[in-house]
Amino acid sequence: MERTRETTLRELRWHIAEILRLLHLDPTRDPELRDTPERVAEWYVDFFGGADREEEPEIVPLAREGGEGEMIVVADVPFYSVCAHHLLPFFGKAHVGYVPDRALLGLGSVGRLLEHYARRPQLQERLTEQVADALVRTAHPRGAIVLLQARQLCMEMRGARKPGWVTTSAARGCFQEPSWREEFFRRLRTR
Repeated sequence: MERTRETTLRELRWHIAEILRLLHLDPTRDPELRDTPERVAEWYVDFFGGADREEEPEIVPLAREGGEGEMIVVADVPFYSVCAHHLLPFFGKAHVGYVPDRALLGLGSVGRLLEHYARRPQLQERLTEQVADALVRTAHPRGAIVLLQARQLCMEMRGARKPGWVTTSAARGCFQEPSWREEFFRRLRTR
């Protein structure tokens, strides 16, 4: 039997209210918490909705003519995800480079792939790898590189309790060669 959105929301509301009560935060007594179970349930369904889908968003490579070996860089693409270990947010910017072979990607393709993988409990390292691998699978470039820079609220609110940015990268194809990586980082510095 397939679960409906309303059934999911009802069960989430109940569980969230129970968690609050276990923490001695009663939504029936505190007016600031009265609608919290509903808001959190809605956010969970909206944010994680579709996270169980295996298929990637449709990425249609565009035919390409000329420009042999030219690097394309898409920088400062914002993303939001949730740490798989603590269910706390991490967020930041993605910088993606690729060298097309026979096809180009539409400019929105990078953002769609990034959002697809970010909308599930995630590790930044795994997210970086998944986006790089998906770019290779969908566009068949000569190479791809993904750099994610993020603030991890699990690091800031738990554990070390210190702010900071975490940077992860994944290189495929020609970007495994130092000269291509260096050119990618040079372009990021000079933009």
